Amino acid sequence: MNFPGTVIEAETLERGASKTLFQGIFATGGVTLSQIALMTGLENHTVQNWVKRGYVSSPKGRVYSKDQFARIVIINMLKECLSLENICTLIGHINGALDDESDDRIGDSELYHRYVDMIISVGKTFADSSEIKAAAMNACTDYSVGDTDTQWRLCDVLYIMAFSHYCAEAKKEAHRALTRIQSK
Repeated sequence: MNFPGTVIEAETLERGASKTLFQGIFATGGVTLSQIALMTGLENHTVQNWVKRGYVSSPKGRVYSKDQFARIVIINMLKECLSLENICTLIGHINGALDDESDDRIGDSELYHRYVDMIISVGKTFADSSEIKAAAMNACTDYSVGDTDTQWRLCDVLYIMAFSHYCAEAKKEAHRALTRIQSK
């Protein structure tokens, strides 16, 4: 099993696992483009293109911050089921202009950690959309910025991210099943 949006393997994923992972990755500061490529499986030019197009803010001194890395990971995991345009709309719903971190309502690393914890709490499968909505609401209830609009936006974003996750999982299973049929 991998951390969502990465090729980083984990034996099991438990609540708080992504925060622990990020603490280790960023113990000495930021990460380079080549390190991002190794951890995400993305090509360098893909990340550079996302920066150029304004999906991710520019690195400082060729080093990416924790939030920039999280944004790249979020885009990487969502692109399995959402177009880049829709991903931009989704992230912009909670964080405004994508290339300007000063207007963010929640840091991208915090958004990623809440998302991973929510997916862990729901598990591999879900019964219906109400279960996902409840998990999203639970994942944002303790996020207080004195602004209920931000909290509702966060719930909406997490809800959509969860469905994108399950869409990607279903797509992978469909491909595995198709491979089994083709090999017969």
